Amino acid sequence: MTSPYTDLPVNQWLNVTQTLVDNHPLDRQEIVEIVLSSWQSIFNSKLGTQGFQIGKDIFPKPQIMGFFLHELIPLELESKYPGVWKADKTVTDKDIVYLPDNSFSIELKTSSNPRHIYGNRSYAQKTRKRKKVKSGYYLAVNFEKFSSASTPSIRLIRFGWLDSSDWIGQKASTGQQSRLSADVETYKLLDLYKKI
Repeated sequence: MTSPYTDLPVNQWLNVTQTLVDNHPLDRQEIVEIVLSSWQSIFNSKLGTQGFQIGKDIFPKPQIMGFFLHELIPLELESKYPGVWKADKTVTDKDIVYLPDNSFSIELKTSSNPRHIYGNRSYAQKTRKRKKVKSGYYLAVNFEKFSSASTPSIRLIRFGWLDSSDWIGQKASTGQQSRLSADVETYKLLDLYKKI
């Protein structure tokens, strides 16, 4: 897959990102609504025979909250647009699959960091055959952790295009994480929502 940013200087990335986002079948407001409603549904759900609630009886770690978002956002889209969107089913699928044209499928990244998102170390490595392509559209969702003072909120929702070469692996051979440069996070991911 050829990058839409090939041979372009950083000062032209934002225009390309805006065009890519404008051309996507999901509009910006709908993306925000799906993410916020998925987040809210986590707190509205009841678990177990006693109807325990997250945020009232159960206070999951960020990894669990990220897991819930990762599962609910694709399912919400699949439910709203059956036969158009679906959740991933195979190792080659992006997290959110657009059935009419796979080039619009989306990878989803969540983080409790106030601004940054991270990938597994594998994101900074070349894709092997029969694995999902790491270049393409990305939905980045940053959320608050639980604290004794309040119920956590979504901090930031961003959407854009990342290339597999944008991911920077940790230098240590035991490092399991990859990150993005400041320029990539600033110009390749558009802010759709920011908590005031």
